[in-house]
Amino acid sequence: MLVVCRCMSDGKFQQAVGIALECRRLDKLEQAISKSENVSAMLSYCLRLSQTHVDKREFRHEVLRLIVNLYQGLPSPDYLSVCQCLMFLDDPGNVANILDELIKGDKVDTLLAYQVAFDLFENEYQPFLLNVRDSLPDPQTTSSSKMVVEGTVTSSIENDSSVGNVETSAANSPLTGAGVLLDGTAGRQAAEDTTSTTEHGSSSSQELSVYADRMVKLKGILSGETPIHLALQFLYGRNRSDLLTLKTIKQSVEMRNSVCHSATIYANALMHAGTTVDTFLRENLDWLSRATNWAKFSATAGLGVIHRGHLQQGRSLMAPYLPQNGGSGGGSPYSEGGALYALGLIHANHGEGIKQFLLESLRNTNNEVIQHGACLGLGLAALGTADEEVYEDIKSVLYTDSAVAGEAAGIAMGLLMVGTASEKAGEMLAYAHDTQHEKIIRGLAIGIALVVYGREEEADTLIEQMTRDQDPILRYGGMYALALAYRGTANNSAIRRLLHFAVSDVSDDVRRAAVLALGFVLCSEPEQTPRIVSLLSESYNAHVRYGAALAVGISCAGSGSSEAVSLLEPLTSDAVDFVRQGALMSMAMVLMQTTEARDPHVGTFRRQLEKIVLDKHEDTMSKMGAILAYGILDAGGRNVSIMLQSRTGHDRAMAVVGMAIFTQFWYWYPLIYFISLSFAPTAFIGLNHELKMPKFEFISDIRPSIFSYPPPTAPPSTSSNIKLPMAVLSTSARAKARAKKEVDSKASAGKPLPREVNTNLSSDSSGSTEGTEKDLTTTTRDGDAMEVDTGPEKKATNAEPSSEVLSNPARVVPLQEKYIKFPEGCRFAPVKKTPSGFVMLRDLDPLEPVELVSTNAPSTGRRIPKRSSISSA
Repeated sequence: MLVVCRCMSDGKFQQAVGIALECRRLDKLEQAISKSENVSAMLSYCLRLSQTHVDKREFRHEVLRLIVNLYQGLPSPDYLSVCQCLMFLDDPGNVANILDELIKGDKVDTLLAYQVAFDLFENEYQPFLLNVRDSLPDPQTTSSSKMVVEGTVTSSIENDSSVGNVETSAANSPLTGAGVLLDGTAGRQAAEDTTSTTEHGSSSSQELSVYADRMVKLKGILSGETPIHLALQFLYGRNRSDLLTLKTIKQSVEMRNSVCHSATIYANALMHAGTTVDTFLRENLDWLSRATNWAKFSATAGLGVIHRGHLQQGRSLMAPYLPQNGGSGGGSPYSEGGALYALGLIHANHGEGIKQFLLESLRNTNNEVIQHGACLGLGLAALGTADEEVYEDIKSVLYTDSAVAGEAAGIAMGLLMVGTASEKAGEMLAYAHDTQHEKIIRGLAIGIALVVYGREEEADTLIEQMTRDQDPILRYGGMYALALAYRGTANNSAIRRLLHFAVSDVSDDVRRAAVLALGFVLCSEPEQTPRIVSLLSESYNAHVRYGAALAVGISCAGSGSSEAVSLLEPLTSDAVDFVRQGALMSMAMVLMQTTEARDPHVGTFRRQLEKIVLDKHEDTMSKMGAILAYGILDAGGRNVSIMLQSRTGHDRAMAVVGMAIFTQFWYWYPLIYFISLSFAPTAFIGLNHELKMPKFEFISDIRPSIFSYPPPTAPPSTSSNIKLPMAVLSTSARAKARAKKEVDSKASAGKPLPREVNTNLSSDSSGSTEGTEKDLTTTTRDGDAMEVDTGPEKKATNAEPSSEVLSNPARVVPLQEKYIKFPEGCRFAPVKKTPSGFVMLRDLDPLEPVELVSTNAPSTGRRIPKRSSISSA
């Protein structure tokens, strides 16, 4: 390792760290970091390298353990980075210890603890968060035990005090005589001791009260209640959905076209995801009631996307549609199954409060439609918890061998065991070989892929077994297992294997899945995806072209990448309808929250979508793609974007899982709603130590139009108030020419000119504006002029400012983050200078009163459309 020593002697510590990682020499890595001038910065650099350049998961964990040890040896450790490392290592106990110590400190330490909790929440790893929460001490138990000890001390003091009081009263008795002075002094001393002890006890109880309050707030963040409530407030208050677009789509869709009717319902749900705004459904109840059977299932489930995150009111909102008393309520099984699915979407990844109800609903029904909805709802609510009781109930549904219920059961088993690499994957694979139903095999294949999520080389044995299977459906599942096991790693071996299957497998489904899977593997390096799939996008096989389109959409979602747009543009006019469908949806993913001022392709794309939707001769598949593209493009009231990775570089498990199941809509349309799991609010939400939003301003150092909301669709105008210029007709021109000729001939003959001819001549000879206006007026009186449209007059526009001031909370899109600046001399300073997300603010002037932001929360009494509109049989 002479090279490493040479690098360190020359002061090239970054190169030394890189070489040590390549050679897997932890001793040299520790030496290079310890000897560097800025150890904290070098640790951050090493942490970043370990996530992007270390292929082997086991060695990466060894590096992370070393980083944690070195961080803890610093005088002031970076607890934000330490806890991120501990989350990668799945060590909730140490994270809980750090958070407990921080909230026992001052307000700055408490703010840091809250910031760590918010950062952990953004990674959406529910089992880890719940383990951290459960490892923290119960504030009530802690305070009561301390109060018991203090109470014992206090009672003994009170006993001593009472003895002193007895002595004092005895001394004051006339029988004591000379003992008055001495006994009185003893009584006063006892009273002073009692007072000081009482003051100490009150201050101690106050500290316990503060600690308990902080612990409750911390657990609220870890459980998701606080951040979900804040995000719900933001999405509701900043909703910019364009109802006119939905109205146009609804009017252009033919009544008998059930596919486009359902697509419009899907688009409405995505446009209003998390906003709790169901205005479009309320205003179109008759149109909505035309949904039948599975369309009714999807329409009811869409309410779960709209109200996603409304944890406190979710069940009451869906009550009109839910099975009564845990069983069938006598309504349509499609609406009841859809309602259970909706509950899962509302409580996705945070289902502690609803899991038992879903479990009872599953146990109390034999209807396969209701079982289908209950299985999907349970999988979402208990995502990644590996709950044995839930697993056994879902497995019993699977073993009924019902195609409809079995498909959902297979997916739900995968959702429940996501990332656990459980041996139950072997059971699922064995049953997939036994059953004859393709739907069940496909559900199990996707479920197995979810079980090996993030396990990398640990999953290679199972992946090899699936990819060599004779059944193309299991090979199809093998492609997804490869994608999810190596998600966001850009692993060369995984990419090579996927490309091999993309060009060699005999099944079009497997080839399509192999190309599509590249989007998941490369989601951490989106700039690489268009280059890798560029040749595949020109394949003769339409399924491969479709896969290439979705791979680019998944990997480059929300990036506005010009390379991605250039690759997708020709595919939007492909000869095959389903390729156009995939390309339109992928283009919408890429251009989410991109404005026309930043990229002119946005305006062109919106006009293309409008043309496809309004064209009555367009294929149903591509029209459906255009309608869904509208929903994705304006998702979440135009305040969310698809994010498969958190701001700290960790993959968002729920987002990746949701996107993977969304792609199964090729076979089953109700799974379209899973894309809502990948939506994340693009917001800056600043909070103080009480988790309230103070008034706080910061700067976006770029022109406002670059990242502003798109303008709302203008309603068609029936009349125009613009005064149009007049055009002179050819007959008038000939009349004038004859008059001028007469004037010339008479002038040459020396005859006097008539009065009106003199007037016309002066008008013609005058080049002034006044003469022209008189001429036009005369012509107009004669009725020889017509109006022509030369367009609206250009108005003088003011120069756009080069920056804008944003107020807390604010919409900050991912591409805007690098332009965010925090002004100097502001009262509030962020604990972590992150440009978006949940940011804790330190009050630099705590003695002054704080002005809070007035929140606009959704009403708890809101009701969804009546049961008769959707749920009636």
